Amino acid sequence: MQGQPEILVKALDYAAQGKAIALEWLLSPAAWSQLGLLIVAYLLALLTARRLGPVLDQLVRPAEGASGPIASVRRTVLRALPLLLPLLAYVLTGVGEGVTRSIFGSGAVIAFGKRVFLFFAVRAFVREILSDSFLRALGRFVLVPATALYVIGALDPLMLKLAEIQVDLGNISFSLLALLRGAISGALLFWLGRWSNSRTEEAIRKQEELRPATRELATKVAQIVIFGTAFLLLMSIMGIDLTAIAVLGGALGVGIGLGLQQIAANFVSGIILLLEGQTTVGDYVELDGGEKGTIVKMTARACILETFDGKWVVVPNDHFITSRVVNYSDQGSANRYEAEFSVSYDTDINKVPDIIEAAVSTLPFVLKTPEGPDCELRAFGESGIDFCVEYWVNGIDDGKNKYGSKVLFAIWNALKDAGIEIPYPHRVVELRQPK
Repeated sequence: MQGQPEILVKALDYAAQGKAIALEWLLSPAAWSQLGLLIVAYLLALLTARRLGPVLDQLVRPAEGASGPIASVRRTVLRALPLLLPLLAYVLTGVGEGVTRSIFGSGAVIAFGKRVFLFFAVRAFVREILSDSFLRALGRFVLVPATALYVIGALDPLMLKLAEIQVDLGNISFSLLALLRGAISGALLFWLGRWSNSRTEEAIRKQEELRPATRELATKVAQIVIFGTAFLLLMSIMGIDLTAIAVLGGALGVGIGLGLQQIAANFVSGIILLLEGQTTVGDYVELDGGEKGTIVKMTARACILETFDGKWVVVPNDHFITSRVVNYSDQGSANRYEAEFSVSYDTDINKVPDIIEAAVSTLPFVLKTPEGPDCELRAFGESGIDFCVEYWVNGIDDGKNKYGSKVLFAIWNALKDAGIEIPYPHRVVELRQPK
């Protein structure tokens, strides 16, 4: 065997050990008795599962269309019924192993069979119960292979070998086993954190008695707590001393001081906005920079405005703190608008306010409170006399409502019906003959 690769030498050594164990089992009466007990345990488990399975199915199956937590638990138990046979076989084999060891003083064969039944249970768990794509992939590529290695007794030697391989990252040293364990644990923890965060956010959104800003703040706090806890647990699992994170914290502080000031400012501004509640999701706002729209989402970094034409505008949170913000809406409050028009100089302007106020007040969306339509004389223009009618509506004059257009139509029709002329620019051209 000299000159052969080390991995080949080890593989042949394991094969020789396996051959020796197999021959020992074949020639040992105790091994044959254990094999018989193993077959009996499996047949008994099979018979019990066939009798007990339909009964459990009938007991736990929820009614058609049932909802709620109890129905969800019942459906989960129902999906776990494929585990009944391998788990019963595992338990009965364990009982047989205890009997065999008490009589013969050994139980290697039946212990191997018990591990095989455990492998079947794990495989059924991954195939039949796990519905999430991430968890199923993790079970297929990590849990099932690890169980297979445990069955053949190769898991512990492999873990010892991985623990001996060291990986150095600066001043921190890890074993390859710790890195793999951290990767798997981190994936599970952050999946669990994402799942918990979505459930927590859903529960908070249902609290209608809370202000929208309070709900948003509670959602962000829950998100920070959940993922912060997941990170600390991951550090503990990997065996990293949390004092080593102080170096990372110092580097992060320098980064914030040098290049991340704007991100930090936006984060703090977002918390202030959520605490004050002066602007929240659903408000129509206009900023000094010209951005305007309805707030559809508030994140840790920015607010997202939806304009009337369907575009989304991302506005950093600090703009709401450092600039003037006009909030047009407060859960459907009334807003006042103006419509300007002109009449000719031949008009009896004393009649115009009554005509226009009566016409505008007939529109169904125009409010009587806090004030009805008010027509005012504004100026004597170059081509006509300028008027303006002020009116209140419950909402925003946007692409969906278009209050201003309907008001102008009402003004036009009222002036036409009253025989009042709407002027247009006139120019007088004087021609002089030379003397």
